[in-house]
This record gives sequence, C-alpha cells and structure tokens, in this order.
Amino acid sequence: MAEYKAPITDMQFVLYDVFKADRLWSQWKSLADLVERDTADAILEEAGKLATNLLAPINRSGDEEGVKWSEGKVTTPEGFKGAHHTYAEGGWVGLTGNPEYGGMGMPKMLSVQVEEMGYSANNSFMLYQTLSSGACLAIDKHATEELKTTYLEKIYSGEWAGSMCLTEPHAGTDLGIIRTKAEPQPDGSYLVTGTKIFITGGEHDLTDNIIHLVLAKLPDAPAGSKGISLFLVPKIMVNEDGSLGERNAVHCGSIEHKMGIKASSTCVMNFDGAKGYLVGEVNRGLVCMFTMMNYERLSIGIQGLGCSEMSYQKALSYAKERLQGKTIINGKRSDHIADPIIGHPDVRRMLLNMKAMTEAGRAFSTYVAMQLDTAKYATDETTRENAEKLVALLTPITKAFFTDIGLDNCVLGQQVYGGHGYIREWGQEQLVRDVRIAQIYEGTNGIQALDLMGRKVVHNKGEFFNCFADEVKTFISNEKSNPDLAEYIEPLERALNNLVVLTAWIIEQSANDVNEVGAASVEYLHVFGYTAYSYMWALMARTVLENKAEGDFLQSKLLTANYFNKRLLPRVYGLTEAIRAGCGPLYTFSEEHF
Repeated sequence: MAEYKAPITDMQFVLYDVFKADRLWSQWKSLADLVERDTADAILEEAGKLATNLLAPINRSGDEEGVKWSEGKVTTPEGFKGAHHTYAEGGWVGLTGNPEYGGMGMPKMLSVQVEEMGYSANNSFMLYQTLSSGACLAIDKHATEELKTTYLEKIYSGEWAGSMCLTEPHAGTDLGIIRTKAEPQPDGSYLVTGTKIFITGGEHDLTDNIIHLVLAKLPDAPAGSKGISLFLVPKIMVNEDGSLGERNAVHCGSIEHKMGIKASSTCVMNFDGAKGYLVGEVNRGLVCMFTMMNYERLSIGIQGLGCSEMSYQKALSYAKERLQGKTIINGKRSDHIADPIIGHPDVRRMLLNMKAMTEAGRAFSTYVAMQLDTAKYATDETTRENAEKLVALLTPITKAFFTDIGLDNCVLGQQVYGGHGYIREWGQEQLVRDVRIAQIYEGTNGIQALDLMGRKVVHNKGEFFNCFADEVKTFISNEKSNPDLAEYIEPLERALNNLVVLTAWIIEQSANDVNEVGAASVEYLHVFGYTAYSYMWALMARTVLENKAEGDFLQSKLLTANYFNKRLLPRVYGLTEAIRAGCGPLYTFSEEHF
C-alpha cells in the first residue's frame, strides 16, 4: 500500500511562483515580522513529516477500531490521544490563531496547505483539530475580552478543544426552527437546554475540556433565524484562576455509527440547563456562527482536496506496479508477458483526470486563501472590500466543487485498483467512505449551490461575480498577445465568456420566475468551478513559460493544463445547455408523477 508523500514541491510552486505569497507577506505590516519564506518552508516541511509519520500510520487502524461510547464517555482509537498531544505541542491548532492569546498568527495561504496534508493523511484526526481552530475564530472575533482571555489560549495550545453545536433532530438546514433555549441568569450567564445532533468532536478523550459553541433562543426571541443567539458552553466549568472546576450539565447521549470518518466522534449532545455565556449580541448568533461556519466550509473543501491527493498517489503507485495486459506502443502490441496498467488508455484517463483536478484545486484553494489574507491584512480599503466580495462568492464553490470532485477522484482511484479497490486492506475504499460526508455536512452541496446562485450572484445582480470576471478579463487582456500562452488563454476566454453570458441570462430569467435560481444552481456552480480551474491552469502555465522552466515537474504542468482544457473544460458547455433548458422540466412534475 502506497505511503502518503506530502506534495511540498507543488505547494511551494503555487505559493511562491504563482501567487508570490512571500512578497505579499512582506508588504502586509502585521505579517511581515511573523512569516517569511524560510519560516513558511520550515512549517510545510514539518507538517509534511507529521502527516506522513504521525497521522497516516493511524488512519486505517483508526477506521477499523472507530470511536467507542460508554456511559456518556467517548474513547478515541489507539494512537489518537498520543498523536493529538504531539500535534498540540507543535502549536498546530493555533497556526493561524491570534498571537495576543498564544496563536502563531500565520496566514491562511499557508494553513490551507497544512490542512490539506492532514486531511490526506487522516480525515478523522483533522476534524478534531479544525473544529477547534474554527471555534477560536468565532470566539476571537465576537466574544468578550473575558471569554477570549479565559478560553483562547487553552484551545490554541490543544489542552482544550472546540465544537460547533447547530443541528437538532428536527432542524438541519432550517436553523430558524431550533428549540434549544437559553434562560438568562442574574449573574449574566445563561442556562442552556436542548438536544443537538451530528456534533463532530462533541465528546472525546483527547483533551481535558471541550468548549461548545451552541445556537439557542432566548424566551422572548423573535421567530425564525432572527431570534438565534450564540453561547459558549464549556464541558467543564473554569474557575477564576483558570483551573478546571465542576462538570457542566452537558453530556453525550450517544454517538452515530457512520459510513466513514469512524475515528471521528459524531455525537448527540444533551444540554440540561448547562451554564453558558453569550457570544456577540443577543439574536445575532448566526452572524457570529457564520464566522466559524465559513472557515469550516473552506476546511471541508480542503478535505475533498486532501482525499483527492491521497487517492491519486495511491492509484498512481498501483498503476505503475500492477502488471496486467499488453499496452500498445506506436501502433504495436508490447512483446512483454504483461505491462503496467498505467499504459492502458482508461487508466491514463482516470489518473490524468485526478491529477488535473487536484492540482487546479490546490491552486484555487491557495487563491481563495489569498483573498482571505488580503481581506484581513491589506491596508487599502478598496482592496480589502474586493477581497471580501471574492471570499463571499468563492466560499460555496470551494466547499461544494472541491468535495464533489473529491468523491469523483476517490471513486476513480478505487477504479484504478479494480477488484483490489473494493477490498479494505488496500485503503482506497476508506477514502471513498471518508470523503462522502464532505458533500453533506457544513451545508449540503445543494445548499451551497443555492447560496452561490441566489445570495452571491442573483441577489446583488452579479456584483460579486463581476469582481472575479473582471480580474480574469484583465488577465486575458494582458496575456492575449503572448503567443506562447495562446493555447491556455483561448479556452479560458471562451469559457469565461460562456460564464458571463450564462450569469446574465440566469439573472434575467429569475426576474420572471424565481424557480430558475434553484433549477440552475448546481450545474451553475460546476460551470463556475471548471472555469475557475481553467484560470488557475492559465496562471500556472504563465508561471512556467515566464521562467522558461525546464524539468519534468514543470513540463508536466503544461501537459496537464493542456489535458484539462481539452478533455475536462468542455464539460461546461453541456452543463450550460442543461441550465438553458430552464426550470420547466424540473417543475412540470407534480408529486403524483414521481
């Protein structure tokens, strides 16, 4: 079975050569003293070692053993607790955390690479860590100074963990109908009562305390989502001196028995008058929670990307070693008894699909992270505002497109293995099971598509979309006279023009029939995703050609870009035709017709 090898060379290419991350960091005053290339490279190298030597070896055993629940307590698989302590000691939970409270303050452009390595090596393990990092974001941005001082440092250090408690048995996407209540107390705290389900890391034995961020409603709250508040509810109460006190009235009622991510505890959490503290303003809980949710959506997108990378590595290794059938070279059959299956056309197709989509995804994750960093660190207000619009536009694409493609790529990797891909010991079937959830949680991909189409495109009449389209148009205009780049610019220009016209068409159609938004949304997200990937490949091709780079690694970039544009990008035109069929074929069905 192939071992995971962190793709650090590719990450460095995207970071420094394509997006000039080290130059950006030096320009942003608040980052200039924290990170430069040598520091970033050391972080990448160490993260690669952790993923390969610490996390990957306990991935399959963690899947086989799973988590165990007994009388409200959850035990993680053998090796997970020790791995968490090693991970925590390195400061990885607080990699992007606020330095004022013990975080490392690293940029998002760097942390997305670290998360990808972790998800490639061990999905279940990384979920505990990213939930904690996300909880810290919400606390840091919205909580009182007292709460930040009490909780952030301990979560950054990995001594405590964080969780996000939204979903209830009757309320998933529609959070406006949650029933969890918060009763105000004379001392300014609240007693939180209700049941939450599907809570990742709601209970486990990795840390001494778990800090739950819980959505609940006050007794006099307005109906719907406008009446939701956010509360910090610790598993163990914290004394004034920072030591742990009594157990709070929050318990794990059970754990879910799942298709995948079996070493990650997915819990039913019961809050029985548990003491909690308001985060942010009353009835503004969703605004606060979205700080964490948007981080988690990007992180779950990275889960899809990490699984794609691992699937590709495994499949490539197997395809080079597995002897089966004779290949055809220059029109003649090989004279060997059998050849490696990488010579067969369908295997080559699957591997190249995986390679092209994964490498473009890595570039796109770095591009989105660059927008997050720009919105946070840039000094020019217009630049920050533009980046914020791009983040809003691209977050649902990152979550949904990465994870849709992630499942596709894991299935392709399994297919390369043939019958062995269906057998547990080879590891490919675990990737298929583990990545499947990524399309479902943190807002299903259908919801992400609705968010993109409805809120981020139609609602503002293409304002956010134009930020992206104008950037790509400028790139095309600047590079159109470069003959060496023509084979990468021309397909990009055609795809972008298609996307621009399609976007305007949907906005126009939706003015007459709101159902057009939902009918177009999923296919539109994929048209956007493939077009954005073409932009990424054009950027990478330009980088290689400008540097007159040689060597297999860089020449492979040009060949892969060419493959993407000719074999994968044309998918957008079939999807476009489906969208232009309109909502009629979808809505002419009555319930009796199903």
